[in-house]
Amino acid sequence: MEFAGIGGFIVLVLDIWAIVSILTSRASTGSKVLWTLLVIVLPLLGFIIWLIAGPRGAKAAV
Repeated sequence: MEFAGIGGFIVLVLDIWAIVSILTSRASTGSKVLWTLLVIVLPLLGFIIWLIAGPRGAKAAV
């Protein structure tokens, strides 16, 4: 039971970090809204997708 609480807390902290990073990025407003909604609606999966394909992923490809 205790490990589930710790895992949920870790996901919460990572999601908050992702949302702050999204909102402070130089991306367009529409892009920020879509990424934020993805992370909020699908917390773990949305974070993983953002981590792979988010703003840093776009910079690395350029």
